[in-house]
Amino acid sequence: MFDIKEQLKILPEKPGVYLMKNKDNEIIYVGKAISLKNRVRQYFQSLRNQAPKVRAMVANITSFEYIVTDSELEALMLECNLIKENKPKYNILLRDDKTYPYIKINMKETYPRVMKTRRFIKDGSKYFGPYSNVAALNETLQIIHQLFPIRTCKRNIPASIARKERPCLNYHIKKCLGPCKGNIDEEQYMQMIHDISLFLNGKEQQLIKNIQEKMQKAASKMDYEKAASYRDQLAALSSIIEKQKIVSNNDMDQDVIASAIGPKESFVQVFFIRQGKIVQRQHYTLSVNEGEGVEAVLSSFVKQFYNNITFIPKEILLEKELEDAALIEDWLTKKRGNKVTVKVPQKGEKKKLIDMVKRNAVLMMEQTGEIKRRKQEEKERLMKDLQQLMALETAPYRIEAFDISNIQGVESVGSMVVFEDGKPKNRDYRRFKIKNVKGANDYASIEEIIYRRFKRGLEETNKIIEGRTTLEEGRFSVFPDLIMVDGGLGQVHSAEKSLKALGLNIPICGMIKDNKHKTKGLIYEGKELSFNKASSLFLFVAKVQEEAHRFAITYHRSLRKETTLLSILQEIPGVGEKKRKALMKHFKSIDRIKEASIEELLEVEQINKTVAENIHAFFEEKSKAKSQEE
Repeated sequence: MFDIKEQLKILPEKPGVYLMKNKDNEIIYVGKAISLKNRVRQYFQSLRNQAPKVRAMVANITSFEYIVTDSELEALMLECNLIKENKPKYNILLRDDKTYPYIKINMKETYPRVMKTRRFIKDGSKYFGPYSNVAALNETLQIIHQLFPIRTCKRNIPASIARKERPCLNYHIKKCLGPCKGNIDEEQYMQMIHDISLFLNGKEQQLIKNIQEKMQKAASKMDYEKAASYRDQLAALSSIIEKQKIVSNNDMDQDVIASAIGPKESFVQVFFIRQGKIVQRQHYTLSVNEGEGVEAVLSSFVKQFYNNITFIPKEILLEKELEDAALIEDWLTKKRGNKVTVKVPQKGEKKKLIDMVKRNAVLMMEQTGEIKRRKQEEKERLMKDLQQLMALETAPYRIEAFDISNIQGVESVGSMVVFEDGKPKNRDYRRFKIKNVKGANDYASIEEIIYRRFKRGLEETNKIIEGRTTLEEGRFSVFPDLIMVDGGLGQVHSAEKSLKALGLNIPICGMIKDNKHKTKGLIYEGKELSFNKASSLFLFVAKVQEEAHRFAITYHRSLRKETTLLSILQEIPGVGEKKRKALMKHFKSIDRIKEASIEELLEVEQINKTVAENIHAFFEEKSKAKSQEE
């Protein structure tokens, strides 16, 4: 058993990171210290003068761990990574930072693509962002593809050139220079990628200078078509630059950061200034605990935000001094490769910049709060309307909707989609393969999936009561306030039959459609309930019905595709069921198997050289036949 008092006595007087854990061995807080002995012991001294957050956290600590580092700077870097990895409950967290999208230049490809991604991986690629505003990111990508004719396809370029594949439409409409045809060498293409990096880093003036030089060079060689292309690029860039607000007389790159603190969440606004112009602004939301101040919020944000950022500006302006500002400066300087300054301006032009960003942060918090309030009121009104329409005892909070999909009785599948508080709860969605019903029988299929879903829920509930599982693990144990099934009386009766067999009593209604296969209304307790097609309630029911159908049909298509792909592999000599499954598990898709070399195929444990040669030759022959047809 972990003895906190004894462990406190042997803490080293060295820099490092400490991890506080609860009774379930979950990390609930990560911190850094210049002296682990002094810092960790402070938590377990008198709590009378401690902040509410600290008192609540200490009450939940049953053990702690620590990692000794060589310096406080090393501790800060490790702290950033551990917070990002573990998302501890009592740390201030940059909310859903993994889901903020980035612009990625995929440097692992021979001819790199520029794309949107939500995964930040240290794979040698270049990342720009994160963008909290997806519309701004999409607009930026659109501008890039307008300015630079780079590829957007997923082709293996060397393989495409070798096979003499036809280029796609983008080549013919001059939106791509056609690397798949070998029309542009890698050096020229990488020059475009370099220019795109300049653009994304806000270095438009340098980019303009580069394009002007290329234009003059092309004109001097009397290549007027290329010169005209560069001229058009310059015109488009000039148009973009005109929209940017000049806020500084110097050419320094700066990030200006200020915050607005709320009771449960805080908003941080960042203005990105490049060469004296605001090129972009983003706002970010942080989950905070009660009593957190501006300094704590800014410190947490700066560490988490710049831990993911590839470009660090020369100067960062903050609204408040940070306790570990010097340490953060050293860390950012190391990341950038030359001096980074973190400042809190007190007067002049830079103070005006901070004040402007602060006003924007406060305005964003107020607007977000008002939007959330209105949305919540709308959801509550919607559920009350549904309650009144169906004469339910209470307004439903959790709704589960079920649908069946099959084509002529083949590969029948069922779907369960979940709405809580009027919103889809995607992580609770479930899919069912119909096991006990032969042919196209929607009634029996609904009966089966309803029975399986709630039987599993009852089993999990018993396990939770007995302490053999947790509520988080037993998600089927959460029952809905209302069940909706796609269909009429027959489907409703089938669902009711299953609930009755399990001894459950949950309201069930059917979502019925008109002759045009559009949502018409609900059927409940044998009565058809109709409502205004322009009402929010009608739109909500239509959304639930469409989502259940979409989820079912998507699953059905994936099963059919999998069956089709496996049947293609059946044609290859020596590839039996076990080898087919091994190939799909290793390569994930039939396209990757098609493009694989013999050496790559041999990486699959079950594949020997003869079979690898058979697979490679099979797809080579298919490719040649396709080319001849074209």
